[in-house]
Amino acid sequence: MQIVIKIALSLAIILLAVGIGRKFPSLGGLIAVMPLTGLIVLLWLYSDTGGDPATMQNYTKGAIFGIIPTILFFVVAFIGFRKGWGLPVVLLASFGTWFVAAFFHQWFLK
Repeated sequence: MQIVIKIALSLAIILLAVGIGRKFPSLGGLIAVMPLTGLIVLLWLYSDTGGDPATMQNYTKGAIFGIIPTILFFVVAFIGFRKGWGLPVVLLASFGTWFVAAFFHQWFLK
């Protein structure tokens, strides 16, 4: 039952961001990347691990440095859309950039 509650709450937040994004795209984008998602994961992880300090520290360290690949993803997407690229090309370039940055993220944090 606990997993169903987690899924329902997470889905509700995503759908809220999409709904707001239809009317106010920049606000929807802000909601999508706000710490709310990180907070949800933080709460679930805390609950699942009994608040293990090492796990919580490693999660927050990964999140802090994970901001860099995410920023690069959106920078490439922004540039691609400005240049008139189609969605498949934008997503391919953005995720490609994110994967390379995520590889270095994991390599750096080991």
